[in-house]
Amino acid sequence: MNRRKELQQQYKETPIEAGVYVVRNMAEHKAWVDSLPNLRSLNGRTFSLDMGSFVHRELQADWSRLGKEQFTIDVLEMVKPPENPFDSHKDLLADKEQEWTERMRAEGWNLYQPLEKNTSL
Repeated sequence: MNRRKELQQQYKETPIEAGVYVVRNMAEHKAWVDSLPNLRSLNGRTFSLDMGSFVHRELQADWSRLGKEQFTIDVLEMVKPPENPFDSHKDLLADKEQEWTERMRAEGWNLYQPLEKNTSL
């Protein structure tokens, strides 16, 4: 098997990990907490910010104005699927996101307004 096929197979076999992450605006002590069902897509979020097409307009404006050097992006918690198959992974992620939002607020971070999440999916 050639190297490319090996890497593709390795990527397919890597388990999908959900979690909560934060984008911190270090210059203005602001933070945006969000969750992803697949943290592999976190690089896509950074790419969107770099390209000026991020979904959160206020965060995008600050990123563009201040420069990416003023921001950090960190995974706060990996979230395993619920043990009970009748529990929703999406709900668990939302709960963890809320916990981290409250924790960041308690630590004195000013928070960007959250986006409205589509709860019908």
